[in-house]
Amino acid sequence: MSHSYQAVGWNRQKKIYDLVILIGVFLYIGIFMGIGSTLFPNATAETLMIRAFGTGAFVLLHIILLIGPLSRRFPSLFPLLYNRRHLGVTMFLMALVHGAFSIIQFHAFGDLNPIISVFVSNGEYNSLTQFPFQALGFLALMILFVMAATSHDFWLANLTAPVWKALHMLVYVAYALICIHVVLGVFQSGVSSVYHAMLGVGFAMIVGSHIIAGLQEKEKDKELNSDKNEEGYIKVCKVSEIPEKCAHIATLTGERVAVFNFDGKIAALSNVCQHQNGPLGEGKIVDGYVTCPWHGFQYRPEDGASPEPFTEKVPTFKVKVIDDVVWVHPTPNPPGTHQEPVVVEKK
Repeated sequence: MSHSYQAVGWNRQKKIYDLVILIGVFLYIGIFMGIGSTLFPNATAETLMIRAFGTGAFVLLHIILLIGPLSRRFPSLFPLLYNRRHLGVTMFLMALVHGAFSIIQFHAFGDLNPIISVFVSNGEYNSLTQFPFQALGFLALMILFVMAATSHDFWLANLTAPVWKALHMLVYVAYALICIHVVLGVFQSGVSSVYHAMLGVGFAMIVGSHIIAGLQEKEKDKELNSDKNEEGYIKVCKVSEIPEKCAHIATLTGERVAVFNFDGKIAALSNVCQHQNGPLGEGKIVDGYVTCPWHGFQYRPEDGASPEPFTEKVPTFKVKVIDDVVWVHPTPNPPGTHQEPVVVEKK
């Protein structure tokens, strides 16, 4: 949680995370340029750097897009998800080096402004095969720049979570632009079609993993409305089905609700964390607080409010327990509303 904004609050986990990223980047660049100089002895150092940073950024983008859906199926990957923004910024910096060297090498020595030259040096915009692929790469780079520049919690708080999330979903637009950029670039340069095959494998992995994760999440979004009592409460699950200090996630009237079982009591909160829309129901109650598994944002189970001095709040829900069965009213209380947890009678 972030009460006062800092450039980056590096804890031990983040330091290890970033160190692994840096080591990986340096190893990739070094190995790529070493092998490249052997296979292509006539290639200049600038050309090798363009290829190394470009392919490295593209590989890293695939990793970033795979982390989300894979972590849905393999919770052990959640540590990679926590600081995925660090990977995003690193990927942008690698793409920036790739773009900068490309513009310098191919557009900096003419009469036109290099940026303008990217868009006008090849005017085949009406051609499918000769389309100016560098323009697509530049547009993708601008999207990645906006995402990297707004990655800090300052922008998340001031843009609001929904707007920030929508903005960062543009990564898929950038990915599409980069895929076309690579396909056209490889085709027009006449290099080995192996690059096309590798791109196809990467694309299939991302699409496949997202489809599988989406089907898995679809099960959680099935509406519970068949068992409703006269007061409007909906039958959710049995108390015995909820592990201690954990939650059962149910969808009521289009909203996911996290029903927590802790210290002999039952409480229900919105499943959506106010930080990055993380799944509260996949977290646990730690030291008396519902703790988001993504970045550790915490909320009191009785009122959905964060401990002072933090100000985040999520809606609470009315709960009843009848004969070991949990019933939840689908109408949420305003965020931060106190709702006394229900004490479960011991048998």
